Amino acid sequence: MEQAGPAMLSRRDVLGLMAAATALAACPAPAAGVACGTPWRDWHGFVQRHVQDDGRVVDHTHPDLRSTSESQSYALFFALADNNPVLFDRILAWTRRHLCGGRPDLNLPAWLWGRAGDGQWRVLDANTASDGELWIAYALLEAGRLWNRPGLAQAGRQILGLMRSAEVVELPKFGPMLLPGNRGFVQRDRWILNPSYLPLFALRRFAAVEPRGPWARLAERSVAMLRAASPTGFAPDWTAWNGEAFVADPSRGAVGSYDAIRCYLWAGMTDAGEPLRPRLLDALPGPARLLRAQGGFAEKIQTRSGSGTGAAPAGFSAALLPYLSALGQPAMAAAQATRIPAPGPAADALGYYDRVLVLFGRGWMDRRFRFAADGRLLPAWSSTCSAKT
Repeated sequence: MEQAGPAMLSRRDVLGLMAAATALAACPAPAAGVACGTPWRDWHGFVQRHVQDDGRVVDHTHPDLRSTSESQSYALFFALADNNPVLFDRILAWTRRHLCGGRPDLNLPAWLWGRAGDGQWRVLDANTASDGELWIAYALLEAGRLWNRPGLAQAGRQILGLMRSAEVVELPKFGPMLLPGNRGFVQRDRWILNPSYLPLFALRRFAAVEPRGPWARLAERSVAMLRAASPTGFAPDWTAWNGEAFVADPSRGAVGSYDAIRCYLWAGMTDAGEPLRPRLLDALPGPARLLRAQGGFAEKIQTRSGSGTGAAPAGFSAALLPYLSALGQPAMAAAQATRIPAPGPAADALGYYDRVLVLFGRGWMDRRFRFAADGRLLPAWSSTCSAKT
């Protein structure tokens, strides 16, 4: 059959085809199984179980029924990804009042709030946790941009300023680094660090917002730190800089578990256009190697030997989905997906942290959200569906 050549098309036809191509490029068609435009059952189930009407996020696995800056920050992010500004504002208001003493412009949030031994509800530990602050700042910056609310973006920049003053340090012979909190992590001869507190896409977004800040250099140094601290390809929960090299944290040992699992999650969710992504993934071959060898992951990894013990919980499988996708391992990802309960009673029975990992891992796989190369959040509701990476 003879095909029509370009000369057979009118100028109007050509312009129409160009417009259609542009629209398709901006909003790629969703892949099979993508849940664009459908209710986010994992998130709505989490809200029903863990988010109070006043915006407090409760971790029921601890006797003190705690809330943390981390739990509040993740809930802010997911409320934004679900396009729910009313819930976002409630979570933010509770965080500011109870964790920041009502002055978020002056105070970074305390990391731990809950029921004290005397039965009173209050801050249980006033130290800060930079992972929670990082995600709160990121959620505020992106909510301000996506919802056209400049006050939220300004609040995000205020948090970045407080973090720069209290938690960003210059490691001798290494460069800038983000401490896990503002107290207790600088010792006489070493600096204690947590690699999972440094998602690359968030640092990239901060660098765009504050080009004169430390964030671009910190992004590069965070990947260098993770590579140096993961000699067998497994990230540790904690590491220490002794002025010459990264060594095992003397109090916690060379173990990768509930913190480190996020390193693989963040790496997998990083956009393919991020220039540091190849180095980041190259630093973390351990999980894929372990899955290839024995078919399952471990709850705890001895990061110096690469040996694992204990059965990994379902949340770990969810966290590995973006990582395995980024490595081009669909069969491994499919096997891990079978370990994650579908939304419903079995998923509701998971604990707080497992459910958070499911929200990140399965939410990313379902294209509820993605991250651009410059760190911008790409929620599904802002286009037909979040862009492919």
